[in-house]
Amino acid sequence: MAEHDRRALGRTLTELQVHGVVDPAVPGNPGRRGGAGPSDHRALSIDGTTVMVPVYNAVAGTSPYRLDTTAEGGLQVSDATGAGGDTGALAVETPPEPRFYGLATAEGIPYRSIALLHGRDVLATTLLQTCIRFRDRRQSCQFCAIEQSLEDGRTLVRKTPDQVAEVAEAAVRLDGVRQLVLTTGTPNSDDRGARLMAETAAAVKARVDLPIQAQCEPPDDPAWYSRMKGAGVDSLGMHLEVVEDEVRRRILPGKSELGLERYMEAFAAAVAVFGRGQVSTYLLAGLGDSAASLIAVSERLIALGVYPFVVPFVPIAGTPLEAHPAPSTDFMVAVYTAVGDRLRASDLRSEAMAAGCAKCGACSALSLFEASP
Repeated sequence: MAEHDRRALGRTLTELQVHGVVDPAVPGNPGRRGGAGPSDHRALSIDGTTVMVPVYNAVAGTSPYRLDTTAEGGLQVSDATGAGGDTGALAVETPPEPRFYGLATAEGIPYRSIALLHGRDVLATTLLQTCIRFRDRRQSCQFCAIEQSLEDGRTLVRKTPDQVAEVAEAAVRLDGVRQLVLTTGTPNSDDRGARLMAETAAAVKARVDLPIQAQCEPPDDPAWYSRMKGAGVDSLGMHLEVVEDEVRRRILPGKSELGLERYMEAFAAAVAVFGRGQVSTYLLAGLGDSAASLIAVSERLIALGVYPFVVPFVPIAGTPLEAHPAPSTDFMVAVYTAVGDRLRASDLRSEAMAAGCAKCGACSALSLFEASP
């Protein structure tokens, strides 16, 4: 695909992500509701690129875009109101529901309660479906819905290493899954979940050769980076989400106690273990950070060898921010363009990452802006 066409596609995908899609009952993998975010999405593939598009939240409920079947039996996204700009009708595909969803453990636990398909070929699981801050909204991340799927009976409070390894083997064998993302709610321990990551990665790698990204808050002891790496974790995600001090205190009241500079120290220590381009962080655009702040922090991260995975904030139903507006397409494209230019100049590419959200890319259009304009 020509570079101009990549960025044009990036703008189109961004438009769908910030507005969402009205989603009638159509075939394919229905996506996911609630739980550890991003959520309330389903996967759509356009021109060979898979993107997670909001379909289950308030944004999608008022979207000008609609997913429908065509007369020929295919699928398309169209602008039903004329208010959605020049996107027009787009032919889309949805990944089928994975075959491993039909299986269960010997104890009768459905595999889909242990791990889910994200995007097109990514297996993801939240090892600990609780967080020390979640029950106190004065401390919790205001966008977080980690315990929703637990309350709805769709998942387990804790997935054991053996359970995850069993599901991972089946997902690779039956559905061609190509990477595994391990996330966790933050436990009341100094390792911040790193021990769970290491134990699970070791169990998975003993059963199937699958690239793994672990995602947790920075552990107090930096020795955990080497322990995770030695256990089979290939890349690491430690997520800032927002960057300006005031925005961090408002959106992440508890987590913001770990300040930006503490994260920068942790990133440097993690890159020393995992290597340049194998550490990433989420930046949620649209929660109050200016474009200039997001770009400036991205520059610092890139200089450290950390991939800044910029994602448009999409509200999740049932959270304090469920009515918060998504950012505009123009805002996102401006940030994507600036960050993409800096990634290209530093030769830091999402495709070079062993595993993780940036490698998948379905929650953001940033990878389409990495190439030359």
